[in-house]
Amino acid sequence: MIGRYETAAMRDIWNEEAQFARWTQVEVAACAAHHARGNIDDADWQAIESRAHHHSAARVRAYEAETQHDVVAFVRSVAQSVGPAGRHVHRGLTSSDVVDTALALAMRQSLDVVLAACAQLERTLAQRAHSHRRTLCAGRTHGVFAEPTSFGLRLAGFCSEVKRHRTRLSHARHNIAVGKLSGAVGTFSQTDPAFEQHVLAQLELRPEAIATQVIPRDRHAEVILGLASLGAGLERFALEVRHLQRTEVREVEEGFAAGQTGSSAMPHKRNPIVAERICGMARLLRGYAVAALEDVALWHDRDISHSSVERVICADAFHVVHYMLCKVDWLFANLRVYPAHMQQNLERNGGLVYSQSVLGHLLDAGMERQAAYRIVQRCAMRVWEKEAVSLRVALQQDAEAAARLSEAELDALFDSGRYLRHIDALFDRADIQRGETTCLP
Repeated sequence: MIGRYETAAMRDIWNEEAQFARWTQVEVAACAAHHARGNIDDADWQAIESRAHHHSAARVRAYEAETQHDVVAFVRSVAQSVGPAGRHVHRGLTSSDVVDTALALAMRQSLDVVLAACAQLERTLAQRAHSHRRTLCAGRTHGVFAEPTSFGLRLAGFCSEVKRHRTRLSHARHNIAVGKLSGAVGTFSQTDPAFEQHVLAQLELRPEAIATQVIPRDRHAEVILGLASLGAGLERFALEVRHLQRTEVREVEEGFAAGQTGSSAMPHKRNPIVAERICGMARLLRGYAVAALEDVALWHDRDISHSSVERVICADAFHVVHYMLCKVDWLFANLRVYPAHMQQNLERNGGLVYSQSVLGHLLDAGMERQAAYRIVQRCAMRVWEKEAVSLRVALQQDAEAAARLSEAELDALFDSGRYLRHIDALFDRADIQRGETTCLP
């Protein structure tokens, strides 16, 4: 990942030294199991335990230039640090026993970071949703005004989606938390299942039920697909901001700091650059998801076609999604909301947003549906064509409508309060707690 979009938390997990530290952790756990079985004496075990971590990524890479095999180079480097007891390192294992088990550790740790960031975003969205639960704005379908809604309800919907992403990613975290030390084709030709269980228990992982030379890649695909799904959700949130910040809409606006510049040419510009960046980065995650699915089908008990892909997409996907989460949290924490503009926009189309309420009232009064629809649509079209200043006026001027609608009834039908009357129930149903994170089941 380029430095521009890295996060410190993910860098600590995915840098080269951290990768080799996890490989060493697996190798030392395997040696501990051998020691417990009497295969390694106390003196050699003490040497392994105390010295195995005393090697560097630079030395591994130097050996790899000769061996053209990173795990062989790594084992050689560890053995050199340990000394004569280094002969026990990698005993009974194949490369993927170490690499796949260590990758599970990295993905589990990364998911913990992502889940914590999701929880933070959920708190931010819940807080802003409660603040604007009764802020009336236009609902839009096909980009066209539909009926009034609450801006807080829209944010509550985003918050509810984040909860679903947390649930999915928690499930993926459980499924990826497996390791394997079953050897070259998964048959334990050099060890046995109890040995594997002993090693994995030290790492707090479960054994892969049936492995080949590798852990099946559907597990990894599930994680990357979960990240891509989260990215698509974050894109949805950002896309809403981008639309609402358009000059002719201007209902919300990204935070804009003192000294910030919007354009090298136009000094007046305040652009939704963070929201646009989020939308672009979601495309990366979808690409990684396709690559992860391509990695599932390997030849027989394993080929190496997945390896080069995973070296790129695993670290990058976690960097990208964590960066996105941090930026989206900033976006909504600092979002400028303009309720007056929302109200002005609602009033711009002459009350057409109340057409369904009028239709429903006529139906409740006993009119045949097509006849009632025809009356309301006829009046609405007059407003669209600027022949009437508002839907209410058009209804008052229409003989059929006026005969069926009193002034008191029109007052009730054009009262925006009806669109907010169930807001509290919806917040309760979605369990949108003010500034709190919902505990997952």
